[in-house]
Amino acid sequence: MQVIRDALNAPDLPSGCVATIGNYDGVHRGQQAVLQRVRERATELGLQAVVVSFDPHPLAVLRPDAVPARLTTDEQKVDLLREQGVDTLAVVRFTPEFARTTARQFAVDFLHRRLGVAEVYVGSDFSFGHRREGDLAMLRELGAELGFEALQIDEVRQAGERVSSTAIREMLRRGDVSGASEALGRPYAIRGVIARGDRMGQRLGWPTINLDPDNELVPLGGVYTSQVYFPSFEQTFHSVTNIGRRPTVYENYEQVVESHILDFRSDVYGEIVELSFHRRLRDEMQFDSMMDLSAQIALDVEATREYFAAQAPDDGGLSVIDRFQF
Repeated sequence: MQVIRDALNAPDLPSGCVATIGNYDGVHRGQQAVLQRVRERATELGLQAVVVSFDPHPLAVLRPDAVPARLTTDEQKVDLLREQGVDTLAVVRFTPEFARTTARQFAVDFLHRRLGVAEVYVGSDFSFGHRREGDLAMLRELGAELGFEALQIDEVRQAGERVSSTAIREMLRRGDVSGASEALGRPYAIRGVIARGDRMGQRLGWPTINLDPDNELVPLGGVYTSQVYFPSFEQTFHSVTNIGRRPTVYENYEQVVESHILDFRSDVYGEIVELSFHRRLRDEMQFDSMMDLSAQIALDVEATREYFAAQAPDDGGLSVIDRFQF
């Protein structure tokens, strides 16, 4: 997949394509439905499948106090779009100057003249242009004038609600990683480097890795059944992850993301890994003694083994994680 970081000024944009426009944070099931249609039509017409996205998020320029936490890092989004069969990701730099671009200017100058779009697919709540003046109806009118077609993809719903990045953020904030996984079509995952900790887990008999996440959003504090993908091993391992402040060990400790990896013994400090969340096991708790804490971790490990044993033979969606490019 080609990634164009400054699409407005790039000399190598694809000429002639089927496109979709949006931030595509999370690349969730609703967005995947749009991408599937874009890919199908691009194949039928012999054109490229193009995603037009924005960086930074428009609200970072227009309303910095209201910018949502991103579900995916830039690298994760690229990997997920590649997984969906996108040919080109065209990133438009969203600046104060670009924010003044009218809907007509964007359609004429970028979509028509620069990209040569044949068809554009968007969601029902799509808006574009200065002060969000443009919507799907306007895009259709402009398309009829300029020679391209604008089409809407039906919403994907879960439990009666529209699947959206906003809804997934709320699920994660309340610890509903199972609901988030269903909406995403895969477990929610964060990436980061393994940092050195205080080795408290080692002293308890349950060694852990401490993840310094690149992602802006981690699930609600608590204990989770999880998996860790190591690029150096090209393998995914089952794990138990605690997000919290370790109240049994410390008072007022900073939040950590630490995982005990089942049946794993290697020095992996400094490696970049991906940690995915499958099921919430419990809240973080304060125990009367370190022995009680260790006993509870043993129960969490057993619950994790039982969970993944029940996922066989597909093993909880490992194929998607293992194909990520680092």
